[in-house]
Amino acid sequence: MTHATSVPNTLLGLLSAAPADRIAIVQPELNVRLTYGALRHQVETVASALAAAGVRRGDRVGMALPNGIPNIVVFLAASVAGTAAPLNPAYKEDEFRFYLDDTNAKVLLLPPEGMDEARRAAGNTVPIVTVDMDAEGTVGLAGVPAGQPVTTPGVDEIALVLHTSGSTGRPKRVPLSHANLSISAANVARSYALTQDDVSVCVMPLFHVHGLVASTLATLLTGGTVVVPGKFSPLSFWRIAQEVGATWYSAVPTIHQLLLARVTPGTPKPAGAAKIRFIRSCSASLPPQVMHDLEAAFGAPVLEAYGMTEAAHQMSSNPLPPAPHLPGSVGLGTDVGITIRDGEGRPLPSGARGEVCIKGPNVITGYENNPEANLTAFFEGGWFRTGDQGTLDEHGYLSLTGRLKEMINRGGEKISPREIDEVLLAHPAVAEAVCFGVAHPTWGEEVAAAVQLREPVTEADLLAFCKERLADFKRPKTIHITDAIPRTATGKIQRRVVAQAYAEQTSAEQTS
Repeated sequence: MTHATSVPNTLLGLLSAAPADRIAIVQPELNVRLTYGALRHQVETVASALAAAGVRRGDRVGMALPNGIPNIVVFLAASVAGTAAPLNPAYKEDEFRFYLDDTNAKVLLLPPEGMDEARRAAGNTVPIVTVDMDAEGTVGLAGVPAGQPVTTPGVDEIALVLHTSGSTGRPKRVPLSHANLSISAANVARSYALTQDDVSVCVMPLFHVHGLVASTLATLLTGGTVVVPGKFSPLSFWRIAQEVGATWYSAVPTIHQLLLARVTPGTPKPAGAAKIRFIRSCSASLPPQVMHDLEAAFGAPVLEAYGMTEAAHQMSSNPLPPAPHLPGSVGLGTDVGITIRDGEGRPLPSGARGEVCIKGPNVITGYENNPEANLTAFFEGGWFRTGDQGTLDEHGYLSLTGRLKEMINRGGEKISPREIDEVLLAHPAVAEAVCFGVAHPTWGEEVAAAVQLREPVTEADLLAFCKERLADFKRPKTIHITDAIPRTATGKIQRRVVAQAYAEQTSAEQTS
């Protein structure tokens, strides 16, 4: 793993090294290809149009667009003219209203049709500007001509503002500077030795830092090609990968598992996997069995990484072969300092379990307008508390054992839900599993779980399976069989939502 220091840049500056005639972005279903020269020109033109629409440095540009060339062009342009504030197009009206108000959005950029919830949320408060693209791939703002060129922002100016998921309270605003993002993109590029010959397929949503930084910015930084379908489909993924000569892709485990579900064990790898040199997994825990199955099915090393919005995405990753990539580990720090600390902020020795803390030039120095959160999020010396529990081995490989706030406390015994998830996932009938704590009159909390099946099995069989593999205090006492497990828009399991859904039922069963 390389540890050279990255040089901060602006997002527009990231595009400057590639030759003008190289292909920067492909939107396959529209058969549109955009060169680096055209991309640079369009970003500057749309930034100028945003300025003509009243956007100034520091103003937040709300945008709710599907994946595609217009999304990338507008995101980069918004980071130049003001600050990009991408939103999930699937939000409901109240959610749009909250985020538009919280960011004090100057404008809201929407596609020409649909997005009724966003339009109602904007009302008469936030002006709506339509983003369109012609058949040749030229992106523009409808009815807003470009004005004067926009001056280049400084590397320390805020390029992007995102929110944390808010699973433990009100979402916190994360301000990411051009320096944070460009350094993180360079760390990703260096981790996987990306070059102008690489072609990434972006299957992650572009309102999330995973898709923006790993799949898109790291590729553009190195002069490679980003292929961005409007929607991910496991039916068309490998056909697209074959057509564009894909060399890698990055996704959450949910997407990997959707691709695996269409594989018959023992059959040749898909034709689209011929040039794939690695597969990256991030943003949620990758079960070791899924890693092995992916490598067997697609014939490429699967490298699990660790990212957070507050770090402009990547903090660590398993390295490319011939260095070891370890199942169940998120690898080595990638130009990010990582320590394991106790509750008082004291560093713990190798192998000890504690809170994962990070420090680096890609990490924010504070949440926006939230002094209370900043007091608890940082230790002295600028170390950021991730809220994740984990261990570092003697070689520097990081393993995560769960979220601190998701730990189950059963009579003083601290139990990591992830450990139980992995045991359940080892059962051949289980497709998805999520463990959680529920209130118990004697133990304080008891272990329960919900599973989604790929073939029939009884709760009693699953309980017996766990009994053989887990100490009594760890094994679930109730396992709910369900048709679907709630997830966020980026594929993360909503453990607290699952817990709330079953808490009352499970508690009633245990006390009856």
